[in-house]
Amino acid sequence: MMKVLVWNEYRHEKTKPEVAEIYPNGIHGAIADFLQDEQVEVSTATLDEEEHGLTEEVLKETDVLLWWGHIAHEEVQDEIVKRVHKRVLEGMGLIVLHSGHFSKIFKQLMGTTCDLKWRVADEKERLWVVDPAHPIVEGIGEYIELEKEEMYGEHFDIPTPDQLLFISWFKGGEVFRSGCTYQRGKGRIFYFRPGHETYPTYYNPDIQQVIKNAVKWVKPRPHTNAVYGKAEPLENIPSKR
Repeated sequence: MMKVLVWNEYRHEKTKPEVAEIYPNGIHGAIADFLQDEQVEVSTATLDEEEHGLTEEVLKETDVLLWWGHIAHEEVQDEIVKRVHKRVLEGMGLIVLHSGHFSKIFKQLMGTTCDLKWRVADEKERLWVVDPAHPIVEGIGEYIELEKEEMYGEHFDIPTPDQLLFISWFKGGEVFRSGCTYQRGKGRIFYFRPGHETYPTYYNPDIQQVIKNAVKWVKPRPHTNAVYGKAEPLENIPSKR
């Protein structure tokens, strides 16, 4: 059974009644609810837990980690970031959601600022599928339409994605690369833009389907371990005189 961990800083839900009303069990709880099935064992962790709920033991047993953060990125301990980074390089899948673009772990993996434009104005968002053959968009039509969302706009300071799956259009006129895949070491990464805390985005069936598909796509795969260090020659090499 695949083991999935949904991580959330879990601050807005405690301090903003309007967010708690939408996500009474936290954003992590809402995501965990729709991911749980007979093939997936889902657990959650939050920022204020000991070691942020991301202990060595927990991460060792995690196949896929989902990350949602917003106002407390700097409170994540650097040592924990190194721990997560190591697991991604070893093959753990990582899905970074919405404002997690500014998390320490995503910025470290990308090697850029990951900065962007933003605006909260109850705007319509239309996420256009630009790679319809990719497994992450299976079951999705030409686009996903959200009645209200936070705007993210270009330029998005990220490396060129390995694969670009979604481009968002917003009513105010901006566009944004909203679904991006990467590989770092043996680990697969998917960044997915929608999910501002004041909107019920994670109850949308299409958004749920994309995340479910992404969990399957980023999960670890069998691989041959690379060999490093000094190597003996496969063929005879004449000795130097």
